[in-house]
Amino acid sequence: MLPDEWEKKFVDMNVTKLDDKDIKWADYVFISAMVVQQKSAQEVVARCKGLGTRTVAGGPFYTTAYELFDFSDIDHILLNEAELTLPQFLRDIEKGCPRRFYSADERADICQSPTPLFSLANLKKYAQVTVQYSRGCPFDCEFCDIVVMDGHKPRTKTKDQMLRELDAIYAQGYRGTVFIVDDNFIGNKRKLKADILPAIIQWQREKGYPFRFLTEASVNLADDEALMQLMSESGFTRVFVGIESPNDESLTECHKFTNRNRDLVASVKKLQNYGFEVMGGFIVGFDSDPVSIFKSQINFIQKSGIVTAMVGILNAPPKTKLWHRLIKENRVLPEGSGDNTDGTTNFIPRMRYDVLINGYKQILHVIYSPKQYYERIETFFREYRPNSNFGSRSRLKIHHIVSLIKSALVLGFTDKARLQYWKLILSTLIKYPRLLGLSITLAAQGFHFRKVYEKVSKIQVDNVLLARQLKVMEGKIL
Repeated sequence: MLPDEWEKKFVDMNVTKLDDKDIKWADYVFISAMVVQQKSAQEVVARCKGLGTRTVAGGPFYTTAYELFDFSDIDHILLNEAELTLPQFLRDIEKGCPRRFYSADERADICQSPTPLFSLANLKKYAQVTVQYSRGCPFDCEFCDIVVMDGHKPRTKTKDQMLRELDAIYAQGYRGTVFIVDDNFIGNKRKLKADILPAIIQWQREKGYPFRFLTEASVNLADDEALMQLMSESGFTRVFVGIESPNDESLTECHKFTNRNRDLVASVKKLQNYGFEVMGGFIVGFDSDPVSIFKSQINFIQKSGIVTAMVGILNAPPKTKLWHRLIKENRVLPEGSGDNTDGTTNFIPRMRYDVLINGYKQILHVIYSPKQYYERIETFFREYRPNSNFGSRSRLKIHHIVSLIKSALVLGFTDKARLQYWKLILSTLIKYPRLLGLSITLAAQGFHFRKVYEKVSKIQVDNVLLARQLKVMEGKIL
């Protein structure tokens, strides 16, 4: 969206170090961040200010939190969607009178969004390349800020736009996983089934099936067999689903109505049957959570075979319905990292804070322990029916053997879970030889998850916060 004549550099700090020479090279440094990246973003702004380079900030962190943080060091702030505010800023630059603050009340027509300049990124550094198809979600979960930023009505790109973006990624030589980063990919099922997915299926056939897709969707995807079949044929092999909680009262509290009154384990297994590796999001810390929630979460995760189970403590993102409710209840805390895995939260929970933190640590200790983790892989493999067209997740290849050798050097000989590792590899070779690549990947992820728990296990209960909680709740804590 920037002028063609501008020289541009792209620095993704997830994979690349930001050097001072990059900042000095630029006339403007454009910064985008999520709330969880607030510390890093503020450090970048400080570095730019120290080096005399002007800054332009936008994206989720600034759009939702501009009233809560001191952004006085930033030269220009562009709120809301760039399709609306960036053109205004560029016109003002051309006139020599750029304002400090830009915002918009309406929603952007993303059918006008241009193809990203993937050529600016070194795609070799990525395990996944990202594409966006839609914005907005038809649901209204209390804790979610997506509807705050993007609205309830899903806005979608055209099939031609999607194919142009896939062509652009393909032209860079990338082959692998493409993450369609929509917060709910299936918000407009009719268009997907009639238009988008058939076009992607044809594109994949013509190109020799170069991509596998990962996306996020609501659990009601399991109710639509035609949609699941089309997604499988398109190359979707993984889907992230917000399960949140097995406790019906907690789902009611947070307005997660699409998850209520259904057998969630059965829904997960149906998705697995259609060739999707289900990654699940889980939350503890709802007001309606009983003290038994930690055991319930563990039991659900183990029974469902969700290998990649991401469990976090509830936070209240700024401007969400949850945040507004807790403001009225005088329960919002001024601090908050935005990280739902660091043992902190930005509000006073109803459950005793020490019980919540210790219960959270217990969940991660169990589900990431080798025995339980490898058991979930076996449970998943019993249900998994992958589409035969898509690469390493279906056919045994030479690079799987190379990966097996490399992983074995760590996981098979020095890791404490080496016995479970070899049991998985041998079992996979005998029962599911086409899934060897996936088994190696999941074993390596398990190693990573255990490292995550080692960090979480060091979390200490904040006694100051506990004392504040006890005082505010006046003995009404569950």
